[in-house]
Amino acid sequence: MPPKSRKTAIKEALADLPKDDFEAFCHALRDRPGEPKVPYNKVEGKSFLVIADVLVAAFTEARAIEVTAELLEEICCEGHAVMLRDKTSGRSSQASSSNSAAAGGNTAVRGRSAEADFVDEHRTALVDRVNSVAPILDDLLAEGVVSQAINDEILDITNSRPQMRKLYSALNAAGCEGKEVFYKSLQKHEKYLIKDLLNNH
Repeated sequence: MPPKSRKTAIKEALADLPKDDFEAFCHALRDRPGEPKVPYNKVEGKSFLVIADVLVAAFTEARAIEVTAELLEEICCEGHAVMLRDKTSGRSSQASSSNSAAAGGNTAVRGRSAEADFVDEHRTALVDRVNSVAPILDDLLAEGVVSQAINDEILDITNSRPQMRKLYSALNAAGCEGKEVFYKSLQKHEKYLIKDLLNNH
C-alpha cells in the first residue's frame, strides 16, 4: 500500500484520538520546547483539521510527521504514533511490530506500562468509584504530576466524579509517568477498589 500524504495521515491520526487525548495533544503542542513555538490562540478550542494545518504550517510537511509522533508518544498514545509513521513510510504494521519485538523482546508498544494501561482501561469505573481524591492529589502534587493551580481547581469542585474527570485531563497531559504515579497512589488510598477491578478484569 503506497504511503499516504503527510497532512492526510496527521488528520487521520488526530481524528482517531479520544477527546481527552486530543486535548492533551493540543496542550503538549502548545507547551512543546524549542522552536518554532505554536501560539495559544492557534491551538485552543480548534478542531483536528485545523491542528493538522497548524502542524504543517509551523514545521513543514517534512518535519510535521515526526513532531506529531513525538507529541503522541509524550501523551502516552504510542500506538497512534507507530501507525502514523507506518502510514507515511509505507511500512506495514506487522513489520513494525516485528521490529519492536526484535528490539524489545515482546510486541508491547514501546514506553507503555501495565499501570498506565490500567488507568486508561478502567477510567469509567475509577471516575465513578474513587472517593479519596484529596490524598491522591497530595501524592500527585508532591511528584509534580499536577501543578498547585490544577490541584486547587480540582479541590474547588465539590463532587468526586467531576473532580476525577478534571484529574484525568491532567493525567492525560502528564503522560505515562503521571499515570503510573496515579496508579501507585490508588494502591495506597483505594486498595480494595483496585483489587476488585483487577479481580474482575
